[in-house]
Amino acid sequence: MYGLLLREYVMRNLIFLVLVTVVTGSGCTAATEMGGAAAATGDQTRQAVNETTDQQRLATIIDEHWAYQMREFPTLATQAGVSEYNDRLGSVSDTARKRRYEYEQSLLEQLRRLDDLDADDQVNADLLSWVLQDSVAAYELDLARVPFNTFWGFYSSALRASDGVRMETSADYEQYIARLREFPRWFDENLANMERGIDTGFTLPRIVIDGVIPTVHAQVKSDPTDSSLYEPFESMSDKLGPAEQERLRQAGRAAIAEAAIPSFEKLHRFLTGPYLAAATESVGASDMRDGDAYYRYAIRRYVTTDMDPEEIHRIGLDEVARIRAEMQEVIAEVGFEGDFSAFTDFLRNDPQFYAETPEALLKEAAWIAKRVDYVMPKFFGHLPRLPYGVVPVPDEIAPNYTTASYNPAPMGGTRGGAYWLNTYRLDQRPIYELTALTLHEAVPGHHHQNAISQELENVPDFRRNLYLSAYGEGWGLYSEKLGIEMGVYQTPYDHFGRLSYEMWRACRLVIDTGIHALGWSRQQGIDFLTDNTSLSAANVRAEVDRYISWPGQALSYKLGELKIWELRQRAEQALGADFDLREFHDVLLGNGAVPLTMLEAQVDQWLATQLAKP
Repeated sequence: MYGLLLREYVMRNLIFLVLVTVVTGSGCTAATEMGGAAAATGDQTRQAVNETTDQQRLATIIDEHWAYQMREFPTLATQAGVSEYNDRLGSVSDTARKRRYEYEQSLLEQLRRLDDLDADDQVNADLLSWVLQDSVAAYELDLARVPFNTFWGFYSSALRASDGVRMETSADYEQYIARLREFPRWFDENLANMERGIDTGFTLPRIVIDGVIPTVHAQVKSDPTDSSLYEPFESMSDKLGPAEQERLRQAGRAAIAEAAIPSFEKLHRFLTGPYLAAATESVGASDMRDGDAYYRYAIRRYVTTDMDPEEIHRIGLDEVARIRAEMQEVIAEVGFEGDFSAFTDFLRNDPQFYAETPEALLKEAAWIAKRVDYVMPKFFGHLPRLPYGVVPVPDEIAPNYTTASYNPAPMGGTRGGAYWLNTYRLDQRPIYELTALTLHEAVPGHHHQNAISQELENVPDFRRNLYLSAYGEGWGLYSEKLGIEMGVYQTPYDHFGRLSYEMWRACRLVIDTGIHALGWSRQQGIDFLTDNTSLSAANVRAEVDRYISWPGQALSYKLGELKIWELRQRAEQALGADFDLREFHDVLLGNGAVPLTMLEAQVDQWLATQLAKP
């Protein structure tokens, strides 16, 4: 679809340029000879332009922006099912960043001039404006200086160079090999941005770098076939003959050995050398140059509304107190003799709560997922077609990775959604947390929400791929609590695991704002999370370091969830016996990801429609 849109867009602009050349009399003999005919054509062209509606202008802006995104961000294009750019990685050079900044500002200005749109188009315009404003603000803050954190990075996105690529023909493999050959340039551009971060006092803290270094070093392989980048060559399409398969394998091994592995070696030297030397001992964003502005931007990005850090901190403390009281009720229910600390020590150390093998942990998660699948129709009117699987976090990133995550399916790709579960250090992955985790990452959480978004009809492509943290993570946390109504929590320990996860997200409000705005130390964050949850010591350290390296993102979960519950309670009170939970859920998910203010407006509009019914 993208190819057709792009070709149509190019043809429209070529025709327009020809007409402009004709009517301006640029020295072309043919134009002079056409005389009055040219003038008539010019009048018609100007009339057509003047008659263009705001709706048509918006459609053109959206098409242009989508084509621009595909060109500028090739791995995003691959995920979106667009194969034209599978042979390259993007660019983060000074020239590329300046070009994007100026172009996105121009699109914003065009959007601001639109004032005659229907309701559906206004949603499209508002969403695109939000995306562009966020992107422009990131360019103005020069966030390219910190291109990674403990959870993701430019190097980890490079490791997924084949994700979404259909490996069926020689051309598919040639494109992938060409993308592997892009590693040195891609890494060098990011290193140049990090060097600018050193020069301007805008670097990640030392504790973050210490955690990332082993992950990067693990990619320095002596044998290229040991790299995960070689996986597409291990099981090749039967459409390719043996000789062709061997030729492509040799080319793949050479590209990994000559381009990819040396890039990781260079990054490792940089991280352990000048970057670590320049890294700060302090951990808060407010300690960085222009750090206060950076943190307020992070709040706007991840909460999708502007809030004061002190207000968020107070909300977090109130939620911690409420959840702690509910946790005490569960401790009393199981008849445990001891205080809260003793109970969490029991949960962290008793073997009954831990799987003995990675396969056992994965099977337990899969069994929970199928139990949830069974009752989904009772709570949702619309169910997506896209399936999902339970998949271990790749070994290469597992030691420094969080407990689990959701990896969306590529648009039109070769796999479903992936509920990634970390099987590294099984003694740190308690089974009593698995029900809440599965509800959040799989169904009805991230997979359900993302799959519905991908399958939206009659919306621009960018909306099918849009992810806003407060909306998505708020929905994931809401889904954990919805599991109570769904009847999938089977033991008091499962319930305590859910409460521990909710407490974990409430603590994030306190710790994130504490560290980045209120002067907290890393140890204060670790102590607060340890004292208030049953999370294992490894998870506590990984989580706090994630908050340090990724300011603001941790706020999105609880603040998004609180807004969703606020909207549900408003709907229940307004509609009374006429409230339909399935319909309410479909309304929440029916437009894909939106900022919280837009979500509230959509629910209020639905309520007004329901209340107006006779």
